[in-house]
Amino acid sequence: MEMENHRPSFTYMGRKFSDLSLNDDSSAFSDCNSDRSGEFPTASSESRRLLLSCASENSEDLINHLVAHLDSSYSIDEQKQAAMEIRLLSKNKPENRIKIAKAGAIKPLISLISSSDLQLQEYGVTAILNLSLCDENKELIASSGAIRPLVRALKMGTPTAKENAACALLRLSQIEENKVAIGRSGAIPLLVNLLETGGFRAKKDASTALYSLCSAKENKIRAVQSGIMKPLVELMADFGSNMVDKSAFVMSLLMSVPESKPAIVEEGGVPVLVEIVEVGTQRQKEMAVSILLQLCEESVVYRTMVAREGAIPPLVALSQAGTSRAKQKAEALIELLRQPRSISNGGARSSSQL
Repeated sequence: MEMENHRPSFTYMGRKFSDLSLNDDSSAFSDCNSDRSGEFPTASSESRRLLLSCASENSEDLINHLVAHLDSSYSIDEQKQAAMEIRLLSKNKPENRIKIAKAGAIKPLISLISSSDLQLQEYGVTAILNLSLCDENKELIASSGAIRPLVRALKMGTPTAKENAACALLRLSQIEENKVAIGRSGAIPLLVNLLETGGFRAKKDASTALYSLCSAKENKIRAVQSGIMKPLVELMADFGSNMVDKSAFVMSLLMSVPESKPAIVEEGGVPVLVEIVEVGTQRQKEMAVSILLQLCEESVVYRTMVAREGAIPPLVALSQAGTSRAKQKAEALIELLRQPRSISNGGARSSSQL
């Protein structure tokens, strides 16, 4: 499994730019928290108060009782109630997540994810998401066979199940060896589809999961082949989407695979990136310049396209008024774009040559 955790570098005219990556992603991507799907309608306020009261007084007995009722020998309604209550117990209390896992809940919950009853499937996905928030549970969830059922829920579940499945897969992908397993289970095209067609929360969760998964090279290729550049470009073109930063981080991560560059161009990404350099926030401008630098570093054709889109004036403005890092990148890109069109790549070396 090939991971690409290094920062891409670029040398032009004797100047080395070793930080083309965008490592300040902490505020763009927030980790998935416990489920945000609201309380299930089958649980009245009174029953929730009783449940939480019992949990605080004798939690282990209650948890064992609920885990037993996840078994397929019970009715679907009883299984739903047990899964719902496990979800409530694990929503905000880390200590309950460990107790529930130790009580043997993970495998029966995974079985629920494969249920043909969509509501039962949703409850199972949501409970697994909450349990996955505990680092001690992630490896057990993955080794118990959760990845493929979660991918099926991502394909065929309710909107809430899809969102929570994306979050659960994100959590499991935080164990490095799971990244490729998740990619090989068919998750990448489904996450790309969720990024394109889902609501705001779905887009946010999908982009965060893709950002995590695409530190594995083969997942980057899968993402590009699945058409990820189309929704990324569309979201970056829409400043009201609140997805410009997230989409730019994902796009930047994908730039290390050659397939990404023609895909950006084919989806109309060049004018969108140039517009961001002109009117985006300071961070968005720097991200756009980083992507354009990597796009142009080995292609006179792409440099010509970028120059013809009018990139030089906003780049000059950024080189004079941006952050020190943004200024460096803007200056390097200006030099590339002003290079005579007849000159080949001799003056530039990619990171693979360094």
